[in-house]
Amino acid sequence: MPVKDAPVSEVWAEFGRQLRHCRRRAGLTQQQLGVRVGFHHSLVSKWESGKRELPTPLVRRLDSVLGAGGALSAIAAGAHGSPTSWPGGSPWDTASLFLPVPGGRQPGLLAALFVDDWPASLSVQGPRCPLHARMDCAVPALGETRVLLARLHRAAEDRLPVATDPDTVHGLAGLLSCQVRMSLGGTPTALLVGTVERVLRSVLSWAESVHATGTFPTAQLRLAADYAQLAGRLRMERGQSAIAMAWFCHGLRWAQSADDVVARGILPSDLSTLARLDGDATAALGYARAIASVDPGRGWIMTLTHVYQARAYAVLCDGAETRRQVTLARRRLAALGRQDEAEAPWLYGAEGVLRVESAVGGALRDLAAATGDRATARDAVQATADSLAQVPARMTLARLLLTVRLADCHASAGDPDAALALAGPVLEQAGRARQMTISRELHGLESRLTERWGQLHSVRDFGERLRASTG
Repeated sequence: MPVKDAPVSEVWAEFGRQLRHCRRRAGLTQQQLGVRVGFHHSLVSKWESGKRELPTPLVRRLDSVLGAGGALSAIAAGAHGSPTSWPGGSPWDTASLFLPVPGGRQPGLLAALFVDDWPASLSVQGPRCPLHARMDCAVPALGETRVLLARLHRAAEDRLPVATDPDTVHGLAGLLSCQVRMSLGGTPTALLVGTVERVLRSVLSWAESVHATGTFPTAQLRLAADYAQLAGRLRMERGQSAIAMAWFCHGLRWAQSADDVVARGILPSDLSTLARLDGDATAALGYARAIASVDPGRGWIMTLTHVYQARAYAVLCDGAETRRQVTLARRRLAALGRQDEAEAPWLYGAEGVLRVESAVGGALRDLAAATGDRATARDAVQATADSLAQVPARMTLARLLLTVRLADCHASAGDPDAALALAGPVLEQAGRARQMTISRELHGLESRLTERWGQLHSVRDFGERLRASTG
């Protein structure tokens, strides 16, 4: 991450003291300064205590806003020769919070919200409440949420400010939890993708109207970051990597500005996945490493960084480093504490095993496919089987993906019969899913089977069925 927590050095401690002096001289509170430069007031507090290294453009921005005459830049220049720089300039100033997003800024008319099993409260499945950082806040009824969302749409169209109402925040968080669940249970429809993005644009309009009143839109930007993650994943699975990248990057910027540690830790993992799927393993590794910079003291953060580094190193054919990262990921998962459970409950228990062993199996399979090492492939079989055993019934797409991956692990281990026995019964369903990750697994499996056992009738039949199902 570009801005990171750092030990209190004398340079940054002095910078913080001068920043506090300049802010008070300008007659601004921490909240008012945060609004002017596009950050949550808690970050201003960290700057003033010397706990953050600031990038050059942000230091210059503070100089300008506070009329410090370059005093802040002069102090920051003593930190390692110059303050931390950002490629292409800082993306965190006020104007950049509301840059154009995919689909345009106007929310447009929202189709009737179709959801099932509307929650009475937010759950451990997420998202956390953007206002209270809890998982159990009450969610208004679906009908009431529809009314609240319609009010946001009308306000956006009329450019009228809407106060940060807890019911609206909770309703939007509850809606997001339903949409996440729907995206896991079957192939996301164009209606679902469009609804997620239209709601997201409404949240952004709401954030902008709150910001215009002089209040930093913390809850709205945290909601936007969570919606952007889902929007990016949906677009990625449709093969629309450019739109997915845009949503992930927007989400990361909003999470950074609102000091949302959870979103800041998760979104780089999505960027790593996207880069790997696009064939850029080096970028995937860079994003995976960046996860750790959010906070290396958080166990769940370090679990994620090791998991995604393992996947990247496998594509780079670095067997030793892949296995080292796998070991570290498993070790970190086993040592997660109470704070980790509160922030990342999806890494606890069966779901944690599902997520970590799925990634481990994918990494070892990629490594085995590249090196031809059947021992590694057998390890991949075990990890993927362990992951598949934890998939709940509601996660249909995850079950399909892991079933096909397990078949590919068997093929990489030299057992085409086991591979066909697993993949054959789900082939048509997996092909019709129209999910990029599942399609990649299917075509990788078919390619390996054909390359080694293409003379077998069962393999040729599998290939014909695959082509028929994917059209």
